[in-house]
Amino acid sequence: MKFVTIGGVTVGLMILAWFITTWWPGLKPLRKDPVRHAAALLPFLLSWSYGALTVLGIGGLIGWAAHTTVWITSWLGDVALVWGVGTDAGQRAGGAVYLPLTQTGGALVLILTVIVIVSAKKSSRHGPAITAGAWCGILLGTSAGIAGFAAVPLATAVNWLGGAIYGSV
Repeated sequence: MKFVTIGGVTVGLMILAWFITTWWPGLKPLRKDPVRHAAALLPFLLSWSYGALTVLGIGGLIGWAAHTTVWITSWLGDVALVWGVGTDAGQRAGGAVYLPLTQTGGALVLILTVIVIVSAKKSSRHGPAITAGAWCGILLGTSAGIAGFAAVPLATAVNWLGGAIYGSV
């Protein structure tokens, strides 16, 4: 498993901040129609969940792509921290414990991969949110913060759902 560095978490948090800032409708419109504005977060949140799942012990091409994303983004984030604000590079930000996906959970992630790719390509309105959400989830899914803690119940749910679906087929 590839762990994210402080630079990678910083990039993940910057993606999250960018999305929340561009999404924020203002307090008055949010109070007037909260369901519509909250629904606009759904593509990002669902793809964030997918991104977090891809780094939880997935191998093969999907795992390689996720781990390469973590590696290159962590490296770029570390470079930005060193040259931008003068901090040390390479400090690991990953949590010590993670829950890997079972075989059936991994099968569901493969199905989700197809859904995320098709959704990002087909949706001209939500494509950037889907891509940014998956990237953010890949980076923050193994972090030691709140986002990393969200990956454990997410993996548990996918493992359970995979067992239920494949066990009944």
